[in-house]
Amino acid sequence: MKENKEEAKQLSGEQSKHLLNILKERFEQNMQRHKAMQWPKIQHKLEASPDKMRSLHEMECTGGEPDVVLHDHVTDHYIFMDCCVESPSARRSLCYDREALDSRKSNKPQNSVMDIVSDMGVELLTEHDYYELQAIDAIDMKTSSWLFTPDNIRKKGGALFGDKRFGRVFVYHNGAESYYAARGFRVLLRV
Repeated sequence: MKENKEEAKQLSGEQSKHLLNILKERFEQNMQRHKAMQWPKIQHKLEASPDKMRSLHEMECTGGEPDVVLHDHVTDHYIFMDCCVESPSARRSLCYDREALDSRKSNKPQNSVMDIVSDMGVELLTEHDYYELQAIDAIDMKTSSWLFTPDNIRKKGGALFGDKRFGRVFVYHNGAESYYAARGFRVLLRV
């Protein structure tokens, strides 16, 4: 049963081809993000990883505009991140995690960030990842994005988010159960 469920999540040949074309075009139009990288090597790794393609498809369909921004030479992973200018529009108005969602007595959002991250098969950006992405492109100048929150903060009811205002990056905290129309989340995927 689980295998059939996983197979159902795989992209069709046409979907894969279409996504690869989008990713290649974005790669070529944004060489400042990956100066020393070559698309054929990345495409080869993608074609060998249907589960990663599904995750990238989810990132794309929810407005993330994923692009490869780093290459980990130790693990030989290419790292894709959401590179959209503002927080992905289809991933907003969500509280941080299931515990926060369950704690709300009324006006609950439809889901939580961490539940969706798990379903997508990706990782929520950490504070460090967020600063790295901001060094590549100016993002979240009108919106904000939830960030992976360490346990010592989360246990006290808080969660982190970041944005860019006044020419600099800020990382703040909020109650994990809060949600806003202008706050979404950004993810990364290692391929």
